[in-house]
Amino acid sequence: MNSLPAVALALALAQAQTPPGSVVPGAAPIPADDKLYQALGGLDNIRAFTDDFYDSMLKDPRIAPFFDGINQKFLKHSLADYFCVVAGGPCVYEGVSMKDAHAHLGIAKGDFNTLVEHLQRAMDRAHVPFATQNQLLARLAFFHRDIVTR
Repeated sequence: MNSLPAVALALALAQAQTPPGSVVPGAAPIPADDKLYQALGGLDNIRAFTDDFYDSMLKDPRIAPFFDGINQKFLKHSLADYFCVVAGGPCVYEGVSMKDAHAHLGIAKGDFNTLVEHLQRAMDRAHVPFATQNQLLARLAFFHRDIVTR
Protein backbone atom coordinates (compact mmCIF):
# COMPACT_ATOMS: atom_id res chain seq x y z
CA MET A 1 0.00 0.00 0.00
CA ASN A 2 1.18 3.48 -0.79
CA SER A 3 0.92 5.83 2.12
CA LEU A 4 1.77 9.44 2.57
CA PRO A 5 4.55 9.55 5.16
CA ALA A 6 3.83 11.60 8.26
CA VAL A 7 6.59 14.05 7.30
CA ALA A 8 5.06 14.64 3.88
CA LEU A 9 1.61 15.10 5.42
CA ALA A 10 2.99 17.56 7.96
CA LEU A 11 4.71 19.47 5.16
CA ALA A 12 1.53 19.53 3.10
CA LEU A 13 -0.43 20.78 6.09
CA ALA A 14 2.15 23.45 6.85
CA GLN A 15 2.11 24.69 3.26
CA ALA A 16 -1.62 24.32 2.65
CA GLN A 17 -3.46 27.36 1.44
CA THR A 18 -7.12 27.93 0.91
CA PRO A 19 -8.02 26.05 -2.25
CA PRO A 20 -8.88 28.75 -4.80
CA GLY A 21 -12.52 28.67 -6.10
CA SER A 22 -14.49 26.18 -3.94
CA VAL A 23 -18.06 26.38 -2.79
CA VAL A 24 -17.24 24.48 0.38
CA PRO A 25 -18.26 26.48 3.47
CA GLY A 26 -15.26 28.09 5.08
CA ALA A 27 -13.03 27.85 2.04
CA ALA A 28 -12.09 30.05 -0.86
CA PRO A 29 -13.25 28.86 -4.29
CA ILE A 30 -11.64 25.80 -5.92
CA PRO A 31 -10.30 26.03 -9.51
CA ALA A 32 -13.02 25.93 -12.13
CA ASP A 33 -11.40 23.05 -14.02
CA ASP A 34 -12.33 19.49 -13.18
CA LYS A 35 -9.00 17.78 -13.90
CA LEU A 36 -8.70 16.34 -10.38
CA TYR A 37 -12.36 15.28 -10.41
CA GLN A 38 -11.76 13.41 -13.69
CA ALA A 39 -8.50 11.89 -12.41
CA LEU A 40 -10.37 10.56 -9.37
CA GLY A 41 -12.70 8.72 -11.74
CA GLY A 42 -15.70 11.01 -11.59
CA LEU A 43 -18.65 10.86 -9.25
CA ASP A 44 -19.23 7.10 -9.39
CA ASN A 45 -15.66 6.35 -8.29
CA ILE A 46 -15.72 9.13 -5.68
CA ARG A 47 -18.92 7.68 -4.22
CA ALA A 48 -17.39 4.18 -4.26
CA PHE A 49 -14.20 5.12 -2.43
CA THR A 50 -16.14 7.37 -0.04
CA ASP A 51 -18.44 4.49 0.92
CA ASP A 52 -15.42 2.22 1.42
CA PHE A 53 -13.62 4.95 3.40
CA TYR A 54 -16.58 5.53 5.69
CA ASP A 55 -17.23 1.83 6.22
CA SER A 56 -13.58 1.19 7.11
CA MET A 57 -13.57 4.06 9.64
CA LEU A 58 -16.60 2.56 11.37
CA LYS A 59 -14.64 -0.68 11.86
CA ASP A 60 -11.65 1.09 13.41
CA PRO A 61 -12.05 1.30 17.20
CA ARG A 62 -9.67 4.28 17.31
CA ILE A 63 -12.05 6.57 15.43
CA ALA A 64 -15.41 4.77 15.18
CA PRO A 65 -16.75 6.51 18.32
CA PHE A 66 -16.63 9.86 16.51
CA PHE A 67 -19.43 8.55 14.28
CA ASP A 68 -21.84 7.42 17.02
CA GLY A 69 -25.33 8.75 16.43
CA ILE A 70 -24.58 9.98 12.92
CA ASN A 71 -26.97 9.40 10.03
CA GLN A 72 -24.64 7.14 8.04
CA LYS A 73 -26.44 7.37 4.72
CA PHE A 74 -26.53 11.17 4.89
CA LEU A 75 -22.87 11.44 5.91
CA LYS A 76 -21.67 9.11 3.15
CA HIS A 77 -23.57 11.16 0.57
CA SER A 78 -22.39 14.44 2.07
CA LEU A 79 -18.75 13.30 2.19
CA ALA A 80 -18.87 12.19 -1.44
CA ASP A 81 -20.29 15.57 -2.44
CA TYR A 82 -17.62 17.29 -0.35
CA PHE A 83 -14.79 15.34 -2.04
CA CYS A 84 -16.40 15.98 -5.42
CA VAL A 85 -16.56 19.75 -4.85
CA VAL A 86 -13.02 19.92 -3.46
CA ALA A 87 -11.86 18.04 -6.57
CA GLY A 88 -13.52 20.61 -8.86
CA GLY A 89 -16.46 18.40 -9.80
CA PRO A 90 -20.05 19.43 -10.56
CA CYS A 91 -21.50 18.43 -7.18
CA VAL A 92 -23.03 20.70 -4.57
CA TYR A 93 -22.00 20.33 -0.94
CA GLU A 94 -24.87 21.32 1.32
CA GLY A 95 -23.34 20.36 4.65
CA VAL A 96 -21.99 22.62 7.36
CA SER A 97 -18.44 23.92 7.45
CA MET A 98 -15.71 21.56 8.61
CA LYS A 99 -15.19 23.78 11.64
CA ASP A 100 -18.83 23.57 12.70
CA ALA A 101 -19.07 19.85 11.97
CA HIS A 102 -16.05 18.95 14.10
CA ALA A 103 -15.89 21.63 16.82
CA HIS A 104 -17.46 19.48 19.53
CA LEU A 105 -15.64 16.23 18.75
CA GLY A 106 -12.20 16.83 20.28
CA ILE A 107 -10.31 15.30 17.37
CA ALA A 108 -6.55 14.96 17.92
CA LYS A 109 -3.80 14.90 15.30
CA GLY A 110 -3.50 11.10 15.63
CA ASP A 111 -7.24 10.70 14.96
CA PHE A 112 -6.90 12.86 11.86
CA ASN A 113 -3.91 10.85 10.63
CA THR A 114 -5.91 7.64 11.10
CA LEU A 115 -8.69 9.13 8.99
CA VAL A 116 -6.18 10.04 6.25
CA GLU A 117 -4.84 6.46 6.27
CA HIS A 118 -8.37 5.10 5.76
CA LEU A 119 -8.99 7.55 2.91
CA GLN A 120 -5.73 6.54 1.21
CA ARG A 121 -6.52 2.84 1.52
CA ALA A 122 -10.00 3.38 0.10
CA MET A 123 -8.57 5.32 -2.84
CA ASP A 124 -5.97 2.56 -3.36
CA ARG A 125 -8.77 -0.02 -3.50
CA ALA A 126 -10.59 2.22 -6.01
CA HIS A 127 -7.44 2.29 -8.16
CA VAL A 128 -6.86 6.03 -7.77
CA PRO A 129 -3.24 6.73 -8.72
CA PHE A 130 -0.98 7.78 -5.83
CA ALA A 131 -0.21 11.19 -7.39
CA THR A 132 -3.95 11.86 -7.75
CA GLN A 133 -4.50 10.85 -4.13
CA ASN A 134 -1.86 13.36 -3.09
CA GLN A 135 -3.58 16.12 -5.09
CA LEU A 136 -6.85 15.51 -3.26
CA LEU A 137 -5.09 15.27 0.10
CA ALA A 138 -3.30 18.56 -0.57
CA ARG A 139 -6.63 20.29 -1.18
CA LEU A 140 -8.16 18.68 1.89
CA ALA A 141 -5.15 19.64 4.04
CA PHE A 142 -6.47 23.20 4.25
CA PHE A 143 -9.29 21.94 6.48
CA HIS A 144 -6.96 20.23 8.97
CA ARG A 145 -7.07 23.24 11.27
CA ASP A 146 -10.86 23.10 11.40
CA ILE A 147 -11.01 19.37 12.13
CA VAL A 148 -8.21 18.89 14.67
CA THR A 149 -9.41 20.67 17.79
CA ARG A 150 -7.19 19.25 20.54
